[in-house]
Amino acid sequence: MSSKVARFPGTEISAQELRAGTYLVTRHFADLKYAWSTGEAISKFLGGLRDGEIWGTRCLRCRRTLVPPRMYCEACFRPTDEWVKLRDTGSVLTYSISYVNSDASRREGEEPILVSVIEIDGATPMMGMLHLLGEVNPDEVSVGMKVEAVWRPKGERQGAITDIRYFRPLGGGAQRK
Repeated sequence: MSSKVARFPGTEISAQELRAGTYLVTRHFADLKYAWSTGEAISKFLGGLRDGEIWGTRCLRCRRTLVPPRMYCEACFRPTDEWVKLRDTGSVLTYSISYVNSDASRREGEEPILVSVIEIDGATPMMGMLHLLGEVNPDEVSVGMKVEAVWRPKGERQGAITDIRYFRPLGGGAQRK
């Protein structure tokens, strides 16, 4: 109740009346189904990840290559023109060293999580995708560091961003597709 409403309209039902069965009570649990479509651009991107490929889209007017792909160029405000298969290498644009898990608990006694924005080679400069870094000491991570994708084994891929396990410094003998 609030200070403006001292009593709601209607007849209040007591707990005793409910237990006694004075009123008919029906319980219903909805079995709700939820479906979400990723759309054309992200569907192709995720399918590419399942196949060990990184795909982007290109706008021929402004010559930008967009990763993750988009169906419309936000610079030209027009549909993108073509799909481009990109390499699975890139550079660290920025990074964070996190001592906190995704559930906000501390990573006491554990290695930190290295979160980075990776500029994929062949994509427009300063356009990147958020991902994890691995096989690198946090003290050795730097902006501009060249990295390569470490893919999950082909049979374990599901068409998700996690099909790339992480990015590691280039030249680390990457597990290839």
